[in-house]
Amino acid sequence: METAREYIVPIKEIHCYDDMKKWEKSEASREYLGFILAMNEAVKGKKISDVPIKSEMVSKLIKLLETLDKWIDEIPPIEQPQRFGNKAFRTFYTKLKEEAESLLKNILPEELHPGIVELNVYLTESVGNSTRIDYGTGHELSFAMLLCCLFKLGVLKQEESDQVILHVFDRYLTLMRKLQVTYRMEPAGSHGVWSLDDYQFLPFIWGSSQLIGNRRLEPRSFPEEEIAEIYAKDYMFMGCIKFINKVKTGPFSEHSNQLWNISGVPLWEKVNSGLIKMYKNEVLCKFPVMQHVLFGSLLPIKLHEPTELQ
Repeated sequence: METAREYIVPIKEIHCYDDMKKWEKSEASREYLGFILAMNEAVKGKKISDVPIKSEMVSKLIKLLETLDKWIDEIPPIEQPQRFGNKAFRTFYTKLKEEAESLLKNILPEELHPGIVELNVYLTESVGNSTRIDYGTGHELSFAMLLCCLFKLGVLKQEESDQVILHVFDRYLTLMRKLQVTYRMEPAGSHGVWSLDDYQFLPFIWGSSQLIGNRRLEPRSFPEEEIAEIYAKDYMFMGCIKFINKVKTGPFSEHSNQLWNISGVPLWEKVNSGLIKMYKNEVLCKFPVMQHVLFGSLLPIKLHEPTELQ
């Protein structure tokens, strides 16, 4: 476990398009992308039910997310004239901001409590924006950064990677769907038929990795409603499709055009590698997303210095 580190409150570092160069060459960029790819490898070919929860920290993180889930029940949407962006979300968000530190103190070893000054920011940012009452890939990225930091601190172990994604991250998705539906949250940034999904991206990457080598489920079958319904519990990708089918109406090819196109790709390996490339280009290289990302000591914006071995 790390001890000799000076923790700092994460702040915005990308203020203009030129700052994107700093991000692309940074330690944070390298570590975050490395995390995405390592998790992608860890869940390859695995169903959720294939991976039992053995890690104490995984159980604690799931309990934390379950606590947030209960708060939604305790903070019902309010009566308001506008259809979207229920203002009760601001009450939920404020509660999380106030209690994030104690939630994390309950699950982290005492010697890492100084690091909560960084971790609680990623946790709070991961549920959406309280001003606009919206949620998108930047907020999802914040939760992934939280997990990445927990690995870096040694709280999560490499051999637990599949449990972290298939149980903790999957539980996060369930929480976010409940938040989106309950408070009628707007999708953040550009969205609609030309994007992959209104809200999420990572479960399509890791979910397609789960399906690599699956001979029963081919990419062409996922737009079928009953297929998504049957396999949603075991595959994150199918869980996403099930949710899309629940909240959208009309032909799949119209409301989710990009996904419809992906269903034409013959192999899950190709789907997976294509989605990783798309994530780099459409999320990690896009100023409108990255301008909101926060950097501290765990994921620093400083220039990555290659070692002689690299």
